[in-house]
Amino acid sequence: MKRIEVEDDLYAYIASHTQQIGESASDILRRLLGLDAATETAEQSPEKATESVFNRLNQQDVNVQKSVVARFLYILSMLHRSHPQQFEQVLTIRGRDRQYFARSEEALLTSGNSTNPKAIPGSPYWVVTNNNTTKKKSMLTQVAEQLGYSAAEAEKIRDFL
Repeated sequence: MKRIEVEDDLYAYIASHTQQIGESASDILRRLLGLDAATETAEQSPEKATESVFNRLNQQDVNVQKSVVARFLYILSMLHRSHPQQFEQVLTIRGRDRQYFARSEEALLTSGNSTNPKAIPGSPYWVVTNNNTTKKKSMLTQVAEQLGYSAAEAEKIRDFL
């Protein structure tokens, strides 16, 4: 994946055509240009996957998301796109009294009060979103570490929130 610089007005135009939370600039451009979806996968090696998630996550894309929840979902979506096979491991991440991730909204609704489950865009997974920002950062750190990132890399991912 290559990085390019675009002027602010062009970036705003691309971002204005977002159809779902977590949609990347590449996905939007492919749709606008009528190109087929990319066949790229980051599953070749952990190094490629790490490189891929940091290529997908950049502060400008994250900042386009209008709320902490939207940024949280966007980051989780990018992690899922970089690790679709391993992402199931996040199902083991839990709080003291509640499950944080599940394959359905219903599973999260039954795991606690006021969970406010949201679908992780582009994935078959759901996450509770009724946590404060500190807890969301902690969850991102746990997800990154569960997917094989070092503590330093997990911190970088967490800091995008």
